[in-house]
Amino acid sequence: MKILFALPAYNEEAGLPKLLDAFHDQMIAMESSYQVVIVDDGSTDRTRDIVREWSQRMPIDLVHHEKNAGLGKTIQDVLYRATELAESDDIVVTMDADNTHSPALIPEMVRKIAAGADVVIASRYRKGSRVVGLSLVRKFMSQGARVLFQVVFPIPGVRDYTCGFRAYRARVLRAAFTRYGRQLAEEPGFAAMAEILLKLSRLRLDEKQGPAGRPLEFRELPMVLRYDLKGGASKMKVGSTVMKTLKMMMRLRSSTGIESAAKKADGPS
Repeated sequence: MKILFALPAYNEEAGLPKLLDAFHDQMIAMESSYQVVIVDDGSTDRTRDIVREWSQRMPIDLVHHEKNAGLGKTIQDVLYRATELAESDDIVVTMDADNTHSPALIPEMVRKIAAGADVVIASRYRKGSRVVGLSLVRKFMSQGARVLFQVVFPIPGVRDYTCGFRAYRARVLRAAFTRYGRQLAEEPGFAAMAEILLKLSRLRLDEKQGPAGRPLEFRELPMVLRYDLKGGASKMKVGSTVMKTLKMMMRLRSSTGIESAAKKADGPS
C-alpha cells in the first residue's frame, strides 16, 4: 500500500516547505511508500521553484496550470492525477498546502481505512477538535454551514463537509471518476469540497454485495486546525463562498442534480 499525498497549490511559498518537511518526517516514521502529487494553479510566487527543489528529496509529480483556475478544477485535477498513479488499494490524502493541517493525523486516517472506512475526514466538529487563529465571525459561519449541510444532506458519519484534509481509498476515487468524469467538481471555488463529498455519498461500490453494490463508509477524526500557522493571507472570499455554496446546495438538493452530472460525464445516449 502506498500513500499518495495530493496537494492543490496556489501561491504557497510561505507554507509549502514546512508542510512537505512535516510530511516527509511522517512518512519516515511510518516507514510507508509514498508519492507526492502537486497541481500548481498558476502561482505567481516561488511555489514551482520550491516544488522543484523538494523533488530532489522526495518523489513529486507536478502538474501546472498556466492560468489560475480556482480550487474546484485544481482539487479535481490533483485527485485525478493521483488516481492515475495509484493502485486500487493505495490511499490518497488531500490537504491544504498552507501548513494549517498536520500530517501527524495521517497514521490514524490510514488505520481507519484499514478498518473498513472508504473516506476519512479530519473534522473540526468532533470531540477534541480545535480551531486556532480563526475569527469569531468565520467560526460562526462555519458552524452555520455545518448545521445546514447536516439538515439538507445528511451523510452518516459526517459533520465536516468542507474541510480539505481527507483520506480516500484510491478505488473509491477511480469509481467516482468513472461515474462522473471531469464533472466530479463543477464548482470552481471552495464549495467544490462539499460537492465532491455529496457526489461520493451517492456512489455504490460493487464488491460482490449484490447488483446495487454498497454505500461508502465515511468516518471522521478530530483535528486541530492551525490558522495561526498559515503562510500568507486567506484566499477565501467569505461572502462569495457562502453564496456559491448555497447555490450548489440548491443544484444538488436532490439526486436529480447529482445524476445530471453523471449523465453529462457519460455523454449522450
